[in-house]
Amino acid sequence: MFSFSQTLEADSLAKVKKRKTFVLAGNAVGYGASMYGLYNLWYKDYPLTKFHFHNDNADWYQMDKVGHAYSCYYEGVVGIDMLKWAGFSHKTASILGGSYGFLIQTGVEVFDGFSEAWGASTGDVVANTLGAGLVIGQSLLWDEQRVWMKLSYQPTQYASIRPELLGNSDVERLFKDYNGQTYWLSGNIKSFLKPESKFPSWLNVSVGYGIDGFVSADDNFFERDGMTIDYTHVQQSRQFYLAPDIDLTRIKTDSKALKNSLRLLNCIKFPLPGLAYNANSRKLDFNFVQF
Repeated sequence: MFSFSQTLEADSLAKVKKRKTFVLAGNAVGYGASMYGLYNLWYKDYPLTKFHFHNDNADWYQMDKVGHAYSCYYEGVVGIDMLKWAGFSHKTASILGGSYGFLIQTGVEVFDGFSEAWGASTGDVVANTLGAGLVIGQSLLWDEQRVWMKLSYQPTQYASIRPELLGNSDVERLFKDYNGQTYWLSGNIKSFLKPESKFPSWLNVSVGYGIDGFVSADDNFFERDGMTIDYTHVQQSRQFYLAPDIDLTRIKTDSKALKNSLRLLNCIKFPLPGLAYNANSRKLDFNFVQF
């Protein structure tokens, strides 16, 4: 004779099974649909060729590669959360869910590799692996993210010089103008201290990387209306940053909606005072608000 507790357990197992089926089937359909849509939207009108690689590792001082790692990292964060919700084990959720970004971006690289206009990039693959590895490694080791990848952005003057490449609108420039982007590794200090530490649980320290002076991917020469435009007088440089940050996921709240919102916003670096170092001039500056 079944007890009430056994009935609840059976209901719980059935619920978990339904969630797993829903997540796996939904992701399979979603992945296939997104790849089909991407091909028709972006690659369909370009001629195909045999699979090949294109070496773009020197472009943009590797800012685009850091962007790949960032995307893979957060796609992995979402994947882990999704599989945990579905009831998968910690290990399975960490490895399979954390690989979501790598699987998605690998599909893009395959399209690039068969397209005559582009080519697969070994640098992209390495960056994708690093992004996925960061989220998977931390989940397996600590069952949490102690070091987050984050992004900050501020508009630059370069987009107006070459809007066709760096963006015509504010939204386009957010994604296309690498000069305005800064990618951060933001580490939570208290998570590495003893549990009894009184250090603020929400306070992070972050290191950032950015570039400046790019109106093309490499040498600042570009073509417009049949003419070669020379912007080599604009000095290209790497920028390094150090600043405090806030881990929004560690702000205590009883509101589930607010907690989810804070977790979503945690991909953005909180603007606070910081130090900026220009690798060309070797100049260190203090910024009252570091974006």
